[in-house]
Amino acid sequence: MKKMTLALLATVLGAGMNAQVVTTTLNTDEAQTTISKHIYGHFAEHLGRCIYDGFWVDEKMDVRKQGRIRLDVVDALKKIKIPNLRWPGGCFADEYHWRDGIGKPADRPKMVNTNWGGVSEDNSFGTHEFLELCGLLNTEPYVAGNVGSGTVEEMAKWVEYLNSPAQSTMTELRKQNGREQPWKVTYWGVGNESWGCGEI
Repeated sequence: MKKMTLALLATVLGAGMNAQVVTTTLNTDEAQTTISKHIYGHFAEHLGRCIYDGFWVDEKMDVRKQGRIRLDVVDALKKIKIPNLRWPGGCFADEYHWRDGIGKPADRPKMVNTNWGGVSEDNSFGTHEFLELCGLLNTEPYVAGNVGSGTVEEMAKWVEYLNSPAQSTMTELRKQNGREQPWKVTYWGVGNESWGCGEI
């Protein structure tokens, strides 16, 4: 039987009292529950400078990068071994239309981020860029669909675009945008919190 012994030092405050050592034994072989590492995932939202000027920077910025992804940020996140990364939000997910963030960046429509400051978004960071970031981080992507202003059909087509190996309009579009094989994204969120961000 595998045992793990922990020695705990309890400092007792007060005049003339000594510290006490308490020992406890855990039988780890008898554990019946495993806590999924995925509850410790991380979150990337178009909020402040998390995306733009955070890990997605200007091409002219003098930092080590791959494309426009800052590699010092990647290195920092790799050190903490994040199990998954959720994107595009949060509240922002419920105004984000994924098809605005694919194709040539110069051709992508601009939008106003009404949740976070009314700033302009150029959609240069989109689906392919997010999944490239997840690959660099060696983490599972967690994609949050748009429930606030999107449709069931829109989300279904995103799933098809990312995950289907079959021949279809969406998979042909993915191939035209430079990705032959599907990513096979496992984790999907249906919107953000059910109590806010335009979902009710």
